[in-house]
Amino acid sequence: MNVEELILKYALINAYTHKGKANAKAVIGKVLGENPELRPKAKEVIPLVNEIVERVNGMSIEEQEAKLREIYPEFFEEKKAKKEEKKGLPPLPKAEKGKVVTRFAPNPDGAFHLGNARAAILSHEYARLYGGKFILRFDDTDPKVKRPEPKFYDWILEDLEWLGFKIDEIHIASDRLEIYYDYAERLIKGGKAYVCTCPPEKFRELRDKGIACPHREEPVEVQLERWRKMLNGEYKEGEAVVRIKTDLKHPNPAVRDWPALRIIDNADHPRVGDKYRVWPLYNFASAIDDYELGVTHIFRGQEHAENETRQRYIYDYFGWEYPVTVHHGRLSIEGVILSKSKTRKGIQEGKYLGWDDPRLGTIRALKRRGIRPEAIRQLIIEVGLKRSDTTISWDNLAAINRHIIEPIANRYFFVADPIPMYIEGAKEFTAEIPLHPDHPERGTRKLKFRPGEPVYVSRDDMELFKPGSFVRLKDLFNVEIIEAGEDGIRAKFHSVEYEVAREHRWRMVHWVTEGKPCEVLVPEGDELIVRKGLLESDAELKVDDIVQFERFGFVRIDEVGEKVVAIFAHK
Repeated sequence: MNVEELILKYALINAYTHKGKANAKAVIGKVLGENPELRPKAKEVIPLVNEIVERVNGMSIEEQEAKLREIYPEFFEEKKAKKEEKKGLPPLPKAEKGKVVTRFAPNPDGAFHLGNARAAILSHEYARLYGGKFILRFDDTDPKVKRPEPKFYDWILEDLEWLGFKIDEIHIASDRLEIYYDYAERLIKGGKAYVCTCPPEKFRELRDKGIACPHREEPVEVQLERWRKMLNGEYKEGEAVVRIKTDLKHPNPAVRDWPALRIIDNADHPRVGDKYRVWPLYNFASAIDDYELGVTHIFRGQEHAENETRQRYIYDYFGWEYPVTVHHGRLSIEGVILSKSKTRKGIQEGKYLGWDDPRLGTIRALKRRGIRPEAIRQLIIEVGLKRSDTTISWDNLAAINRHIIEPIANRYFFVADPIPMYIEGAKEFTAEIPLHPDHPERGTRKLKFRPGEPVYVSRDDMELFKPGSFVRLKDLFNVEIIEAGEDGIRAKFHSVEYEVAREHRWRMVHWVTEGKPCEVLVPEGDELIVRKGLLESDAELKVDDIVQFERFGFVRIDEVGEKVVAIFAHK
């Protein structure tokens, strides 16, 4: 296929997929991006592309399709194959279109992390897949052990929205305590729950032996009186607990008469202060809310499977139908901290910079590193509903993210740990380099070499700078190394042509002249390495840009000022 036929193919494909109107810039990007051997001839190719695109756009849609089928029938076969290819998540059990209601119930005691994301993304994806409803429910009824903090309510919401979630309803458990009290009283009146005033160690001893608590079968009137004392503050913390009656011989002692509500003195909850003293535990509040909010499907980790066993007692007592439960394994990422307690401890000790420290696995940290929300969603969907625990490597996530950001990330030179190179015999030269090799329409950046002034190269490349060796300064010219030491490198001009370097297989290095100070923070396990260097002086960057530092890696710009600070994402 010659150049004209190649351009015609891409122009017809672009026109077919865009309602009959091809875009010349997009066609140029495809032609040069997928056929790099044509890049040196870009000045000849671009006018030809414009001419052919104009001709294609003058055809009717029917003529465009007929011509495309004639010269490239494989396009339609590939399109059909892709359509038939099954992708995404498997069907959801007992799901009806428009009737699926899912929820995600995070505890706002820390930042949302990749481990939480599995249940959240699965819940949201299935709700959208079936045209149903997705509910965000903040589980904040433990003001003592898992104490919620105001900022985390906002952060979790921000993170979900950044991930592309459409949230249909938001509920906060601490706003619903009166609802839980009402259901607790109904269970007590029905003889399905009771108030236990045994010392905790005494109750555990009886429970483990399968023996009933002495308060279990006392009259309802006595139970209700104790319940009112709990609400009125006549019991102190630890002196009374509402328990759900279950099977005292259940093989798992934790299921036997499990606690539903307990007293917390001096709660000082960030939303409701000290208004309440009696607080529901997770299994009680969650069971009530799932029914009240009409949840049809619950996604939870395999390690929480016993929650269903406990909660079903409440559903059976009220005659409710329990939601369909879909269990999945835990998700972790090699070498990345997900634990909230370890993260908080590390922040308090000054080990981590905050909840968005690039070494962490919080969504905020991944965002700060330049990981795109689409990559996180795709990763979770690829892992799917496996019941076994899944440990992914950073390379798995990086590969997905690279595919997403490679087309959008402009290129720049960054020289880490710079060392000067003095070049003899070279004339003034301006290197005009595309911001992106596959998208010439984005424009170019210009780097100038001036005789008598050094260029700066990276000490990482020192092994290439041996006297008598040759290297190519990328997009500039080829040089011969005369002398190399810790204070600098002497070289002499050899030739301009890239073909010469390619023929001799000379290595290529990047360089800058008068660069601007730049630091790249590189997470390496539990360490954060700072690579200091120089960035192209005319690089136009702003915070949140994701770019590629050539031969170094993809980075997200974190700070722009007297110096540029970037966070390393991956190669």
